Amino acid sequence: MEEERTRGPGAPGRWWSPRPPSRLRDRAGRHEAREARERREGGADPGSGAARWPWPSTVLITAFVLVGSTFASHAQEGERAPLDTFARVLLVLASALLLWRRRHPVAVAFGTASAAALYLGAGYPYGPVFLTVAVACFTAVVAGHRRAAWTALGLLWAVHLLVAHWLYRWLPPTGDDPAPFGQEIVVAGWAVAIVAIAELARIRREQWARERAERAQAARRRADEERLRIARELHDVLAHSLSVINVQSGVGLALLDSDPEQARTALTTIKSASKEALGEVRQVLASLRAPGDAPRAPAPGLDRLPELVEQAARAGLTVEVAGRPPGLSPHTDLAAFRIVQEALTNVVRHSGSRHARVRLEHAGGTLRLCIDDDGPATGADAGGSGNGLAGMRERAAALGGTIEAGPRSDGGFRVLAVLPTTAGENQ
Repeated sequence: MEEERTRGPGAPGRWWSPRPPSRLRDRAGRHEAREARERREGGADPGSGAARWPWPSTVLITAFVLVGSTFASHAQEGERAPLDTFARVLLVLASALLLWRRRHPVAVAFGTASAAALYLGAGYPYGPVFLTVAVACFTAVVAGHRRAAWTALGLLWAVHLLVAHWLYRWLPPTGDDPAPFGQEIVVAGWAVAIVAIAELARIRREQWARERAERAQAARRRADEERLRIARELHDVLAHSLSVINVQSGVGLALLDSDPEQARTALTTIKSASKEALGEVRQVLASLRAPGDAPRAPAPGLDRLPELVEQAARAGLTVEVAGRPPGLSPHTDLAAFRIVQEALTNVVRHSGSRHARVRLEHAGGTLRLCIDDDGPATGADAGGSGNGLAGMRERAAALGGTIEAGPRSDGGFRVLAVLPTTAGENQ
């Protein structure tokens, strides 16, 4: 049966298959929407306007920095300058900048580092102010701005070296001594630890992003494969049954007055073919409504080849079968049945011959199906470019097999399928 096809825009001569069923499209759309929502909520794109404002964490960090710096000031009393209004302004400024860390990670990294450098240069106590720099640089590395985060940490460390070993003579507090070099090792280790943890988080986040993209792509691929499978099944079922119905209805109309008994036989054939087609279509549609349920009836296979021959005979086509089908896997058995069914349907619709031959050969783990008719072809589309032959090729390719279809030199037409006998679907 020829399915309705439309040409894709901007692609002359290329045929596009029908759109996927609404249930599959809706499922894939819901999956993609959920993935997008997870990326927004996780701040996957810190520079985008969709990133949320991190109010709770910023407030907590600000409170921790202010309280911790107060305790640090009491602990370092007499060694460092006491906290004053300017110190608290710097602490609040460094913490408040973190509110923009997801939207402007580079600016926040340099801003917190600058505030901490001023805090150190003013001689205020060592304390949680460095936490703001750590959080800002961590966010920048995770967002992909690694060089900016490293530069901000490097500049802060350089300022600390200058203040602790040279500028301390002119900066508060008065009478300060140079810092021991062992302290610099601790500061360097602290910076390296921040960078290492941030790099690990960035790598893991990229892995999560890749996994999400792969899951979304797999979902789209499964939806496309399911759409193609259903299209093939519906095409093969309806094409064969409607061809039989079309032929028998013509016979019934022609003999309705002259041979009522033969017309009755034609109508009986139409009823039987339509009932069988409705049953198979109902089974296909049931798999859409309950994708995980087992089918209520077994899928057809080559054991139903005699029924196929009988249906073809009702349509006026005599079919000779040579060979016996071997034991096949369910997927191969179904594909072989549908290929023979479609080939015989094409003979009924597109060939002037009323005789066809089906030959089955089994050797070396492969099944060879050869369907021949003697021609001549009738109709403009008998050359093998329709959806039926495309469906045959898709079925064979899904199993790792091949299909050759084309006119013979003597005027007939041949379909030759080579299928592995024990293959499962690769879809």
